[in-house]
Amino acid sequence: MTVHRYGIQNCATEWGYCSGQVYADPFNEIELDVVFTDPQGSQWRVPAYWAGANEWRVRFAPRSTGQYSYRSECTDASNADLHGQTGTLQVEPYTGDNPLLRHGALRVSADGHNLEHIDGTPFFWLGDTWWMGLCNRLRWPDEFQMLAADRVAKGFTLIQIVAGLYPDMPAYDPRGYNEAGHPWEAEYARIRPEYFDAADLRMAWLVHSGLVPLLVGCWGYHLPWLGIKKAKQHWRNLIARYGAYPVLWCLAGEWDMPYYLAEDKKAAQAAQQRDWVEIGKYVASIDPYHHPMTVHQGTRPQEPTTGETLFDFQHLQTGHGGFDSIPNTVNVLRAESSREPAKPAVEGEVTYEGILEGSRQEVQRMAFWTVMLCGGAGYTYGANGIWQLNREGRPYGPSPHGASWGDTPWTEAYRLPGSTAVGLGAKLLRRNAWWQFRPHQEWVEPAASTENYYLAYAAGIPGEVRVIYLPKGVTPWGKPTLVVGLEPEINYHAYYFDPQNGDEYDLGNVSGSERWQVPINPVMKDWVLVLEKAPVRAPQPYRD
Repeated sequence: MTVHRYGIQNCATEWGYCSGQVYADPFNEIELDVVFTDPQGSQWRVPAYWAGANEWRVRFAPRSTGQYSYRSECTDASNADLHGQTGTLQVEPYTGDNPLLRHGALRVSADGHNLEHIDGTPFFWLGDTWWMGLCNRLRWPDEFQMLAADRVAKGFTLIQIVAGLYPDMPAYDPRGYNEAGHPWEAEYARIRPEYFDAADLRMAWLVHSGLVPLLVGCWGYHLPWLGIKKAKQHWRNLIARYGAYPVLWCLAGEWDMPYYLAEDKKAAQAAQQRDWVEIGKYVASIDPYHHPMTVHQGTRPQEPTTGETLFDFQHLQTGHGGFDSIPNTVNVLRAESSREPAKPAVEGEVTYEGILEGSRQEVQRMAFWTVMLCGGAGYTYGANGIWQLNREGRPYGPSPHGASWGDTPWTEAYRLPGSTAVGLGAKLLRRNAWWQFRPHQEWVEPAASTENYYLAYAAGIPGEVRVIYLPKGVTPWGKPTLVVGLEPEINYHAYYFDPQNGDEYDLGNVSGSERWQVPINPVMKDWVLVLEKAPVRAPQPYRD
């Protein structure tokens, strides 16, 4: 019998298959795929996930309208309940206003510099870090939904979240449990569907809110405990559950960092580098959507021998030293964003606000602006207290090494001003064709360099827009700051943008000269100088 179903373009549709044949260990004994054929004749082999007992479920997000056909394929071909089941799926266009569903999942842009939706719409990556966001220390639904709404209101577009096997804890630590417990049974015998049923609610809410999940499979040092076979099963389950969403994959967090208490760290690191490459190849081979995949790395760029070619974009981690992390951040970003062929480089973790009782809002502003003006394809914010989800009176506590990163509750951390500042910065950049921005340090004198990282940073589009970040501002007693190389035939309109609160200060028109001396700032601190090709709208205070 052929079953006729209906779906919506880019939206997950789901149904189940129940087996009349009983298996002693169904998760480990069989696998089920459903092969879809789209109206153009292309095939999509979609893994189904084990839903418990003798049920498997498939989720599929069709990327085009029209009629699909499908057929189930089970590794136990003798089971007629699971193998050879056929049907059609009639897909209608999405007519809502969710940008993730209207424009579709993400891919790397043709020029290799940024990420974009599958319909070609550029995607601005402004991420927030909720590493442990699937655990029960962020309660569902009220707290999770409230935090998501706050981030949407501030302009965030992406959430980094780990699939239950977390950093800074040993295996099976109760601090990582959600309402249903741990993702795996004892000794990794099999996954626990009830854990992922609870996680589904959170993941679906992110997408509902217009937030792209960057799903981290696990922290890298869990691999020796899982083993390669179980790590592949873990990833197959994630692809089956969440591949139908507009997700990005992060193979592992700190992928080659050994467990804190490992006896032979050098050997452990070498094994993780080798084995994660094998798992990455497996993930790429079974993901029918080919979602962009990366790996969360340390402070050094990856080497080709560690499987760099597997990864579609670079996800950088450049330190937690406050202003002291800026030089490394700039150096790594410049190296990664100038590679040929181009590959997007996003800042995935840097100097969380409040970490080590430092890295306050002025550090957050400088980190954001240096990344975005040095060729970064995106910026990810983090707040100490959110990533580990401290609660009032119930802090996360010590990491395996015995020290604690701090006790600030997430209910305080989400209000830290750095999150507002990076959101304002993103909104400013999005006024122009930010995806066409390229670094142009030659546009400003004096410019930041390896001799002084605290001078000006410039980027933009020649003849259209110039954006210059001034970490120390322009003071009456300092060396004059000059915008140079101005096109004599272009009439620019200039204004100062306050990266702290979004206010603007009109500086009038700039034209007829290749060099322009920048006026002193309204207040002595960091500022963003913007020159836009006239005519432009009148500057005004920027408030949401």
